[in-house]
Amino acid sequence: MMTELGGKGGCLCEPARKGELRCPLIVRPTSEDVVTGELFGILKVLNPRWWLPDILNRALGAERFRRQVFRDLRIELWQKQRTYPRHHLKWDEGQTEVDVVLTWENPATTVFIEMKYGSPLSSKTANNNGSAGFPADQLVRNARIGLYENGWFEEDRLFHAPPRDFVLILLTPTTGHPLVQAYRDPDHLRAAIPHGERLKQLPLDPFIGELSYENVTEILQLQRRWFSRPEQKLIDGLHEYIGFKLTQLKASNGHG
Repeated sequence: MMTELGGKGGCLCEPARKGELRCPLIVRPTSEDVVTGELFGILKVLNPRWWLPDILNRALGAERFRRQVFRDLRIELWQKQRTYPRHHLKWDEGQTEVDVVLTWENPATTVFIEMKYGSPLSSKTANNNGSAGFPADQLVRNARIGLYENGWFEEDRLFHAPPRDFVLILLTPTTGHPLVQAYRDPDHLRAAIPHGERLKQLPLDPFIGELSYENVTEILQLQRRWFSRPEQKLIDGLHEYIGFKLTQLKASNGHG
């Protein structure tokens, strides 16, 4: 964060500019992973009581989550999920890497967050261009994987465990993505998933939502008084950094 704010992200050498060399040491201004790491690196050390329910409820547009102690809370970045069962798909699919996965156990809950910064939500995923008759975008893939991982598909199993609550959030510079609204419709979501009829039940509605970077910093600023002085300094630094990244993005898109 300080590297970018101080204008010390580095620059590409001539071989790298020509594509002859890939330099891993450059902080690329369009990198979603850099923003993800900075944002959730700070959220990890803040008391979740004062930001997690607020962020989830804002994303979903409903008061679904209460302020509480989140037992066994884990925040994992770039977590690979199990491969979706091949016999349920008409295409070969590799492992899905979810940008951010939050889990806690009171009650058992999993949140997937798909992060976007300099690039749009992809309409195609690896080995699936939509030719099999089902949407191929990243959002529905994350929804399908999340519902499967958390036990919402009906399957023939020797032992049946209750499903975990599941939430899927798209976090981008601006809100209003049409796919979020489309997949909030249970019938539309089932129709977009191969063998969607196996989803006899779904998590409590709504469970798909979206959030902007400014939404996150606004929530942290509103709750700022509840954090310790060191935490407040982290919040202020994050607020400055997100503002910087949004300005940088507008400039790169020709709006600055």
